[in-house]
Amino acid sequence: MAFGLSGFVQGKKALRISLSGIKEATLKSSTTPKHLNMKIIDKGKKALRRSLSGIKEATLKCSTIPKGYFAVYVGEDQKKRHVVPLSYLNDPSFQDLLSMAEQEFGYEHPMGGLTIPCSEDIFIDITSQLN
Repeated sequence: MAFGLSGFVQGKKALRISLSGIKEATLKSSTTPKHLNMKIIDKGKKALRRSLSGIKEATLKCSTIPKGYFAVYVGEDQKKRHVVPLSYLNDPSFQDLLSMAEQEFGYEHPMGGLTIPCSEDIFIDITSQLN
C-alpha cells in the first residue's frame, strides 16, 4: 500500500504541474503565436496523460486482492501485508485479533488498511489453525 500511496502522490504532483502548464498556455494565448501555443497545450496534455496513467498503475498495484479476500498488515516493528479470506471474519479467534486492532487504532489505521497489532508469528499461528 505504501508503494501505491507514493505512486498516487507522485501522480498528484505531476497532475498539478501539467495543469499549471495548461494554465500558463491559456494565459500566454493572447500574446503567443498559435503554433507555439498549441505546442505548450500538447505538452500539458501529454504530462496530464502520464500522470493519470501513473495514478491508474498505483491503484492497480494496491487492488491486487482476489474476490473474497482482504488485506491486513501484521507485525510489531515491520508491518507485513497478508491477504486472508473473508471467512476468517466469522472465527472467534480472528475476531479477538480484530478487537485488539480496534482497541489499539480505533478506526484510524496507520497503513491505510486494517492493521493488526500482534507479532507475525502469532498471526500465522492463528490463521494456520483456521485453514
